[in-house]
Amino acid sequence: MPIKSVDVLIVGAGLSGIGAAVFLQERCPEKSYSIFEGRDAIGGTWDLFRYPGIRSDSDMYTLGYEFKPWEGGKSLADGTAIRSYVTETATEHGIDKHIQFGHKVLSANWCKEQSHWTVIAQLNDGETVQCHAKFLYMCSGYYDYDRGFRPEFTEESSFDGEIVHPQHWPENLDYTGKQVVIIGSGATAVTLVPAMVDKAKSVTMLQRSPTWIVSKPAKDRLALTLRKFLPAAWAYRFARWKNVQFQQRLYHLTRTRPEFTKKKLLKMIRKEVGPDYDVDTHLTPNYNPWDQRVCLVPDSDLFVALREGKASIATDEIDHFTPRGIVLKSGEELPADIIVTATGLNLTRLGKVDFSVDGIPVDFSNTWYYRGLMYSGVPNLVSTFGYINASWTLRADLIAGFVCRLLNHMDSKHRESVTPTLRPEDSGMEPRPWIDGFPAGYITRSEHLFPKQGPEAPWTNPQILSVEKSFFEEGDLDDGVLNYG
Repeated sequence: MPIKSVDVLIVGAGLSGIGAAVFLQERCPEKSYSIFEGRDAIGGTWDLFRYPGIRSDSDMYTLGYEFKPWEGGKSLADGTAIRSYVTETATEHGIDKHIQFGHKVLSANWCKEQSHWTVIAQLNDGETVQCHAKFLYMCSGYYDYDRGFRPEFTEESSFDGEIVHPQHWPENLDYTGKQVVIIGSGATAVTLVPAMVDKAKSVTMLQRSPTWIVSKPAKDRLALTLRKFLPAAWAYRFARWKNVQFQQRLYHLTRTRPEFTKKKLLKMIRKEVGPDYDVDTHLTPNYNPWDQRVCLVPDSDLFVALREGKASIATDEIDHFTPRGIVLKSGEELPADIIVTATGLNLTRLGKVDFSVDGIPVDFSNTWYYRGLMYSGVPNLVSTFGYINASWTLRADLIAGFVCRLLNHMDSKHRESVTPTLRPEDSGMEPRPWIDGFPAGYITRSEHLFPKQGPEAPWTNPQILSVEKSFFEEGDLDDGVLNYG
């Protein structure tokens, strides 16, 4: 099979990869590109996860692309609607013609002499193909698609029922009339509970400690009203701007006035579940809002299920499993026919691809993070990582625009490579984690795989839209750190 050669190889045909291709087509029209996607469908995360109620916990006016208005009715959309939106984007722009499905990237080696990456991908039949790419753009997300985080529980093999992880939800799982225990309290758990209560006999969310949960209308009434009077693009642009401002102000408030924010949120929660509910035990986290991600629920669906007695929360630790359910440290036994381990995700570094430069393996944990998208000493490589405190796509769009600006800048300088390079004054930098100040389990479990941050720009990953936007769109690309070869 002949070796394919492109200017830009995008890895991943999910939300980030499709958006990256649209930017590339429009802003670098002379560049050839291809998309390698390991799965057989467009959508990435939104194609992988199929558990009941799967939806976004970010509003679609900010999770959607800046260039394509979200025209769905719900602001907090379900997985099927999001997958359709991404697929429609690919079709409208002809991106689908550039996707090579069933191409799982295994390795990538940069050759300095020839100034290109040699990428090896495995096909569904086990055969491998090669691609030469001048620039490698990783849009593979950060979840390990092969397996979620799944701790082992004492005597779980004794359980007579079915144990299911949401990442690998069986298509034929029938929970009608069954007693369901969902282990976890994050975004997946709070989505599953209200989605399962109508069919299940009982649904219990078992958590070690509570998570911050906030209700938001499933539909953005202002955005829908504006669509009646304004062109779709204008209405979408305004709704996007409005929601970005709200996200930023709320996040700033949680950072500067955490106690005030906690009191306001708890007041809202008490109103949602009623005066008789034990909010202190089950719905009051032991950390400040946005120390970890805040879970959004549409139209109070989780709170309604709790208020009406269709669902319950148990706050305790697991002692052991039994044939009939789970015994807690307190001695209480939760009966179960089905146990759902909504225990989290595993993060993976750049799609688990083996990277090397001139045959020497790259250890990304020993690199420094250039503005949260490039790596010291690694040429012509950008990876997309969105916001953890706002919608993913807000940052993915900024990075896509930056990549196009960088490629055009390289052309104007007649340069073939760009490498973030440490300066003499950068020696002795005090390293910080790649995501700082966000101690969520899925982040801290994987810190050892990721690059280091320094104390100040450009070796930082600030995760703040207002800080990053100006550089990504207009910042100096001859900053003394980006070394053009």
